[in-house]
Amino acid sequence: MYKLSEKENLMRMFDGEIPEYLPKYDFFGWGAGLPMQTGKVSDAGYPIDEFGVEMATTEASMGGFMPAPGRIFLKDIRQWRDVVKAPDVSEWDFEKIAKEALKDKDTVNKPVILHNGGYFMTLMNFMGFAEGLCAMEEEPEEVLELFEYLSDYYIAREKGMLQYFNADVYELADDTAAHNFPFISPEVYRKLVKPFAKREADLARDAGLKIAMHDCGKAECFIDDWIDMGVQLWEPAQTTNDIVGIKKKYGRKLIITGGWDNQGPISYPETPDEELKEALKVYVDTLAPDGGFCYMPVVVGNYTDEPFQRKMKLCSDFYEEYARDWYKNNGY
Repeated sequence: MYKLSEKENLMRMFDGEIPEYLPKYDFFGWGAGLPMQTGKVSDAGYPIDEFGVEMATTEASMGGFMPAPGRIFLKDIRQWRDVVKAPDVSEWDFEKIAKEALKDKDTVNKPVILHNGGYFMTLMNFMGFAEGLCAMEEEPEEVLELFEYLSDYYIAREKGMLQYFNADVYELADDTAAHNFPFISPEVYRKLVKPFAKREADLARDAGLKIAMHDCGKAECFIDDWIDMGVQLWEPAQTTNDIVGIKKKYGRKLIITGGWDNQGPISYPETPDEELKEALKVYVDTLAPDGGFCYMPVVVGNYTDEPFQRKMKLCSDFYEEYARDWYKNNGY
């Protein structure tokens, strides 16, 4: 029996302390926010997001939505004012939205993590990577003005959510890196993206929330900027980054959430169970010492398939059998 709830235990880690037990980060179960899809479809039959971008999903994306192939929403960054129209949040009933989003969640014992929009990835969704990256290089002032417009919209959403969701953590999200390298330099990030992400982080922190960051790929070059914005937790912290070196450098200042090789052979469905269990032990034994770590292994596969579900159950069982009580069993 534990003295601390999952919420209290995670907050202890945010406060720079050793938790009572190793937290198991529940990205979907703890996450809350506004619906990603509008329920509307385009003339071509694609679901559309809040801006009108046509989206698509596949089994390989594990339920995630991405811009529909070949359907470009914004072809010229200089025309964004004519194309991009943010919804009017004054028409939204945030209290009702919050009640619906939280109705099945145990908000007393488990943390509520708010998710909002992003900037880099939103531009890529609008234009595609080739034109979006060219826009950042060739028309940075137009990009800045678009991001300021998006920021005003995201801040309005954030204020409504902060009022009614009674959240514990505000998670910024912007996948600014590919598997082996960042899409943009730290200098471009500081000029075009950071000011607006920081604006959101400042508002949430002033409301008493902790700040987290979701950024896939090799994004370690942005960590100092995240910490400057008040970020204390990074997920999924993929292993293309120097996770051990990052943990050594930042200690409990940055909570590594994930840090698991979720794309390599160890996560393939055909990997023998015993190999996966041994890798999970090395994973926990490497990253758990001295705190600053949340357990979050994810294996490769379609989340509706039996092999994926079985492997994820193995990871969950390993947490209960070995990882959860790691601090207690190792003299902390």
